[in-house]
Amino acid sequence: MSLLNFQNVCLSFSDKEVLRNVSFSVEKGDKIGLIGSNGSGKTTLFRLVTGDLEPTDGKIFVSGLLKIGNVEQHACGDSDKTVYEELLTVFRPLMDVERQLEDVHRKVELTSGKVPEYLHLQDELTTAFQNGGGLTYVSRAHSTLAGLGFTPAEEHLPVSALSGGQRTKLALGKLLLSEPELMLLDEPTNHLDITSTEWLEDFLSKYAGALLVVSHDRYFLDKVTSKTMELTACRLYAAPGSYSTYVKTKALRYETDKREYEKGMLEIKRIEKMIEQQKQFNQERNYVTIASKEKQIERIRATLPELPPKEKEMRLRFPPVLRSGDEVLHVENLSKGYDGKTLFSDVEFDMRRGDRVFLLGPNGCGKTTLLNILLGKITPDGGFWRFGQNVRVGYFEQTQREMMHDKSVLYEIYDAFPSLTVPEIRSLLAAFLFRGEDIEKNMATLSGGERARVALLKLILSAPNLLVLDEPTNHLDVTSREILEEALSTFEGTILCVSHDRYFVNRLATKVLSFRGTRVQAIEGNYDDYAALLQTDKTADKKPAAEKKPNAYVQRKEAERAERLRRSRLKKVEERLGAIEQEKSEIETALALPETAADYEKVLYLTQELSALDKEREALEEEWLTLSE
Repeated sequence: MSLLNFQNVCLSFSDKEVLRNVSFSVEKGDKIGLIGSNGSGKTTLFRLVTGDLEPTDGKIFVSGLLKIGNVEQHACGDSDKTVYEELLTVFRPLMDVERQLEDVHRKVELTSGKVPEYLHLQDELTTAFQNGGGLTYVSRAHSTLAGLGFTPAEEHLPVSALSGGQRTKLALGKLLLSEPELMLLDEPTNHLDITSTEWLEDFLSKYAGALLVVSHDRYFLDKVTSKTMELTACRLYAAPGSYSTYVKTKALRYETDKREYEKGMLEIKRIEKMIEQQKQFNQERNYVTIASKEKQIERIRATLPELPPKEKEMRLRFPPVLRSGDEVLHVENLSKGYDGKTLFSDVEFDMRRGDRVFLLGPNGCGKTTLLNILLGKITPDGGFWRFGQNVRVGYFEQTQREMMHDKSVLYEIYDAFPSLTVPEIRSLLAAFLFRGEDIEKNMATLSGGERARVALLKLILSAPNLLVLDEPTNHLDVTSREILEEALSTFEGTILCVSHDRYFVNRLATKVLSFRGTRVQAIEGNYDDYAALLQTDKTADKKPAAEKKPNAYVQRKEAERAERLRRSRLKKVEERLGAIEQEKSEIETALALPETAADYEKVLYLTQELSALDKEREALEEEWLTLSE
């Protein structure tokens, strides 16, 4: 039975079309992931579901008294209640029953059970209390707060003292415990660390109700959802399966539709040539044939699959960089604490050229603090560190606070890189989706995703060979995250990154630094390797000490991982070398055109591109030789 049904829903604001002929249904128990680029209409679709917006056309059918829940309904203001008390407001009807039950208990005791009405009411209230979850609601409340990352001490904080992120987490907890038949979640993992996100994944996987969730967290979507819908260019596309399954289905569907479309267009062109021939004969019977052929074309066009228009994408590529020494960073015995609390101590690790190291751990464990120590922004309590020869550091800051000012996007780039001309800056900004009036936007008014794109452009232009990244994917949609991943996977330098995006970590990491208590442990491999080792440690902790032996399995897996990483990198190098030759051929062809020769700026730009490609090819060929050995 459908809980919700959209039938050919359209929505427009003034002259802007947002949704066109959107149709889908939500069945009981469905777990649906809704994806799409920023601004594609995902939040607007949610507002249609909740009834906050009415469609311009089409129908929306909602089953009976369907209970729909979203975070906004449970928003927390400047309440004097404690975090725990605020969460318990979800159970107010159950707590009312509990108070009534206590009152009836007293009356039964006072009358020694001789009043039948009291006994009957006591039985009714007891049944209602137990069926409503009265025996477990207190433990569920504490468990939910702990799962979302609240400490026992934070449970007693007044809501008014919470940060915006903490209030959002509390509102999420209230939504989860309210148990609506259809739950709407908009980026639920945004303020959660990996541990809390995994708790939420487990909660939602076991949740009996239906779920419609907007998220850019692909690992989360793979764990929770069983159906995926994508909004793109005002249209909705849907397929069974989680995010990774949908990506494969989408690619296959596009290729199939493209072949059918091209086949149909070839047939149309063939018929159009026949029509032209018939027109030349200029006979009455020829016009009858022409009319028949035109109807045939109309029938073919009606059956052609609709290919989704290609959305504008950020063009991101890190240029060749100055080669650093083999040792990029050496850290020894670093420690830091605040107000008598130790964040971390005796931190030691080394980074070699080409390493991609990711810092993982719960919120507040000191990951960003460690980055700031290495960048010289914070003084450690002890220990030291040093960068290797020819290391040039580029930093991507999580909040982008330094760019919250009245400067325009254009002058944000121009002031940082005055050697660039305005036309060059316009061209660069266009590659990062800033076109026309966008480049005159005030930096303080940009969205998080727009500021992140500006920060990435500045990072690329600074040409570092060590990237220090603090949550670089936070404000990026799925497509932009994948573009960033692809660019970083071919980056010639070294990467040190903090990220909660497990899909991102899995694709790029060669080493993980795990914050565990006040210690930091180095683990070779990506997120899956890190998670597997944690599981191995948990299993080992349950065994008696006498049973612990050297783990030959882990040693063998580490060797296999190293070989897998070598093969993977070798393949990427070979693919990039092939792509470079293709790009060089295209540039050389463009340079040979007369119209190009007459354009000095274009010749200069293309020549610089050729030079950069030659340098990149030389570096990759050297790496290929090393990897092949």
